Amino acid sequence: MHGDTSKTSTGNDRPVVKAFFHEDSSTFTYVVHHADSAVIIDPVLDYDAASARTSTSSANAVIAYVRDQKLRVAWILETHAHADHLSAGDHLRSILGAPMAIGGGIIAIQKHFKSLFDLGDEFVPDGHQFDRLLQDGDELTAGELSVRVLATPGHTQDGLTYLIGDAAFVGDTVFAPETGTARCDFPGGDPARLYHSIQKIFALPAQTRLFLCHDYPPQGRSEAAQSSIGAQRERNVHVGHQTPEAEFIALRRTRDATLPPPRLILPALQVNIQGGRLPSPAQNGIAYLKLPLNQLGAKT
Repeated sequence: MHGDTSKTSTGNDRPVVKAFFHEDSSTFTYVVHHADSAVIIDPVLDYDAASARTSTSSANAVIAYVRDQKLRVAWILETHAHADHLSAGDHLRSILGAPMAIGGGIIAIQKHFKSLFDLGDEFVPDGHQFDRLLQDGDELTAGELSVRVLATPGHTQDGLTYLIGDAAFVGDTVFAPETGTARCDFPGGDPARLYHSIQKIFALPAQTRLFLCHDYPPQGRSEAAQSSIGAQRERNVHVGHQTPEAEFIALRRTRDATLPPPRLILPALQVNIQGGRLPSPAQNGIAYLKLPLNQLGAKT
């Protein structure tokens, strides 16, 4: 049934999940596999803001694992267009030959940021930079694995959760229970939509493993990739304990008004709306990212 969350996806019941933690952006990349088939979720391209230098070290560690395990990667999947790190999706696509997919809401995000970054006629905001645009209820296959797509917007318009066997990869919807939920003040963000998206996730079977896109652990705890439906339902500080929708919306709006823009939002979105492709070099052979002045954060 389209959008039904009453059962986990078909295919292998309990795939292997290998998590890679990118400390600089507190992001998890996942290789999900069974037998010799795999998908990669939310790969990260290293980026040093001070020097504007990129590196594929983190992505290459993912590739090394894939090759060591003798896996065939069927898909490179983005849960959304990230604002806190650059995607290594295009690098992995070129090395591994796997197609790249993201939510269909990326088109609205592309249109907004094409204007902000003045990308010109050469950038067409129609999603063609990705190999497939996904909608709620779509299914992908990777060998014996089945990947079911659950649309979970609110943080962004293109937010997706991927259901693979007994595992849910929830992107930026919820974080660890003591950390709460994602912000909703990006273009197209909506706390009411996020609330309903989280309720769809909470309706998954209790035994579903829940894998986070980010973890911001408090002092004394190391990063943890995995949470559970039960822990989130009971203990999430923003939306647990059956928090009413109006209360959640008020909390998110109040909190979001105090948050600074993500540190890498400007370079990240220029790259991520283009499927992880870096800008083409100028006539001098150097590639450039743009920094629109006085457009983000508080105006003075």
